[in-house]
Amino acid sequence: MLIERIEHKWIAAFQRTFALCKVQPGEVVAIVAESQSRRVNVDLARLALEAMGARPFEITIPSPALTGPAPVRSTGATDALQQLGPVVAAMARASFIVDCTVEGMLHAPELPRIMQGADGHVPRLLMISNEHPEILERTVPDPALEAVVRQAMRSLRSAQTMQVSSAGGTQLQIDLQGAVVGGVWGFCPKPGMVSHWPGGLALAFPQAGAVNGTLVMAPGDVNLTFKCYLRDRITLTIENDSITHIEGTGVDADMMRGYYQAWEDQEGHRAAYAVSHVGYGLNPQARWDAMAFYDKRDCNGTELRAFAGNFLYSTGANEVAGRHTLGHFDLPMRGCTIALDGQTVVDQGVVVPTAVAQGAGS
Repeated sequence: MLIERIEHKWIAAFQRTFALCKVQPGEVVAIVAESQSRRVNVDLARLALEAMGARPFEITIPSPALTGPAPVRSTGATDALQQLGPVVAAMARASFIVDCTVEGMLHAPELPRIMQGADGHVPRLLMISNEHPEILERTVPDPALEAVVRQAMRSLRSAQTMQVSSAGGTQLQIDLQGAVVGGVWGFCPKPGMVSHWPGGLALAFPQAGAVNGTLVMAPGDVNLTFKCYLRDRITLTIENDSITHIEGTGVDADMMRGYYQAWEDQEGHRAAYAVSHVGYGLNPQARWDAMAFYDKRDCNGTELRAFAGNFLYSTGANEVAGRHTLGHFDLPMRGCTIALDGQTVVDQGVVVPTAVAQGAGS
């Protein structure tokens, strides 16, 4: 078990990341946390900001009671803010927001109101993933990653279809028409920007009825909601966005079935089974094997969403498709080939250099 304490090297890592976010002396910065936040990251953020001459203030909210049938993980949609007007107003008035909530505010219902800003300016927000500081130290953003991710986003926006295949049997067809495309490179220097650290992926939220085919997860692929590497093969049949059959005889498939069933029983619908977003990782600093080095309490697994060449398939809430649920799976997979309108951008788990060359050189 790693010790969580203040280290100079970690203050320096936070300073490097905040410098990429263009934090300036005298700038008012809101640090938002909850009672179950990783306290060392809150303190490191404050100390780094103070060392840079910024003027941070901290908002800490009690972590709310559980309402679901199972623990909520990997959603990026904290419910800690509870629509508290004074909290939302204070955040909207900050120039820069450091999000240290447990699940993060990327999809929080309060985020659109916060990002409208107030008093004539618009904030920018960096979600610091709930990781041990050593993980954040290893994944301090590379400025060059922005251009690479932006190029991948351009490719997703211009494509009509995504095809995903693998030697294990994956054959997935995704209609990208009308999809909302996003990307994250780990820092946010401009007003209105939202990012998370670690970062380095491009993704799309498809319209309803856009995903069909077979998705085969192999041993070594990752279930980030459970923070585990698969030991057994799982085959998912997907029809009109929704997983209709989970084939597998091992404990991995059993646990997946049980989690989905819990949300279906609680919510009375099958939105948890449907696609949330699809995408691929682009960060060469992020490691597929990272979870092997840490206890579960030390990592959130955000790094594994971003390791270069992974295909990320996620189920759960998708506002573009009009679906809402708290059940969520993030499933990064290795060895997949991803093509956009027939042009390969990831070849058997390796990012094709020409697919990102325009971005890297821009």
